[in-house]
Amino acid sequence: MARTNPSAPAIVVGSLLTSLLLVVTVAVLATTSLVVPTSHAGTAKQDRGDDFTEPPRFSWPLAGRPAVVKTFDRPDGAYGAGHRGVDLAAVEGDDVLAAAEGFVVFAGSVAGRGVVSIDHDGGLRTTYESVAWSVSTGERVFRGEVIGTVVTGHRGCPARACLHWGVRRGSDYLDPLPLVIPNGALALKPWTVMPMPP
Repeated sequence: MARTNPSAPAIVVGSLLTSLLLVVTVAVLATTSLVVPTSHAGTAKQDRGDDFTEPPRFSWPLAGRPAVVKTFDRPDGAYGAGHRGVDLAAVEGDDVLAAAEGFVVFAGSVAGRGVVSIDHDGGLRTTYESVAWSVSTGERVFRGEVIGTVVTGHRGCPARACLHWGVRRGSDYLDPLPLVIPNGALALKPWTVMPMPP
């Protein structure tokens, strides 16, 4: 009668868990190493501490990859000229999607335009306008969840309709484009478990 080693299944399970931990660690390191610092060298903004590196964390707030029709232009102060976000080409009625998980801190009208603001981890807040909102203040939303639909009337929009998408940390406005997760982000491949020698 053959004798079996009762610890053999434990060794296999332990090896699988160790391999999984190694794969996850490599994936996390590979993802975070894709961050490229931006430099504001030679500008007055560097003196204000605006030079930082932020990992990509957001998805597009419209389906697919929308065209950017107006780029970010950091304002020179709290009330200075600039463009505090990006304008994305859209069609009236397009779904507006939460760029990441968070909590709705505002959903309503500001100066006659529909606005939704969502607080995210890391002290970031995304803002979406002009929208017909379908969420309420205090509601938890998830990445890709519909929070409203695009409406026309965004001032200065060169397309049929635009979604203005802004990001800020505290009172500092950030360019949302470097914060978008690249398409085709990291994917793990399956591996083959090799049998343990007897």
